[in-house]
Amino acid sequence: LQNHHFKPIEFLLYTFQIALAGLWISLWPAPIFVKLGLPSIYILALLIPFTSQFFVPATPVFSWLLMFFSNKFLSSDYRPAPSVALLPTLESVLYGANISDILTRFTHPILDVIAWIPYGIAHYTLPFVVAIFLWLFRDKTALHFWARCFGYMNTLAVFIQIVLPCAAPWYEVIYGLTPADYGVPGSAAGLLRIDAIFGTHGYEMTFAASPLVFGAFPSLHAGNATLEALFWSHFFPYPWVRRAAWIYAGILYWSTMYLTHHYLIDVVCGACL
Repeated sequence: LQNHHFKPIEFLLYTFQIALAGLWISLWPAPIFVKLGLPSIYILALLIPFTSQFFVPATPVFSWLLMFFSNKFLSSDYRPAPSVALLPTLESVLYGANISDILTRFTHPILDVIAWIPYGIAHYTLPFVVAIFLWLFRDKTALHFWARCFGYMNTLAVFIQIVLPCAAPWYEVIYGLTPADYGVPGSAAGLLRIDAIFGTHGYEMTFAASPLVFGAFPSLHAGNATLEALFWSHFFPYPWVRRAAWIYAGILYWSTMYLTHHYLIDVVCGACL
């Protein structure tokens, strides 16, 4: 801290993140020692030189995770009613048809697995892979840049999902256009077929306990895949890396709709974000 020259924008960003963290932690239905415990551990990590070099640049990512998992404690009295018809209406107006519905009319176990790998596995692991490669093979400022872009983009997307809650295609499949409320559990939708293939209930239980059920718009799967492809293309500008990165992003765009988790409008806006 003594050697760092803070810019005004840094003061604003860190003040915002501290205030945001205070808001979400205050909503936890937990004893006071638990609410104080997590910030204490975080402050301790900042004071230790070895851990501070990771925790300081990762602060935007922690802000996003805290926001994502804590929003479920926000009272429905202060939340907008989830929209059921907005996204399918925009889909039909902008693209002339419900593209996501068309993509789900034919399913096959092979297509299920092709969609599952990027959507259910790579989406959760590639951010760490990108970070590790940047850390090992590029200047540390590249890793810090990745953490900021990834953290702030996800934070902004979750904020939009909270103030503009929208139902995913699976809700329309199960409930039609019946008005939704925050008591509706999440659904694994097309990933239930993956559970059936492996004889498990992992995705079913995970999505049923989702803290952000009506977070269809914008698609963070599409946003993260686009951001990863941009970073691979820029920091590792080999032709085969670029091709692989954008092929992965394209397959993931398709998988979000094939598995009935997103409309095309969600994918487009997530990629633009």
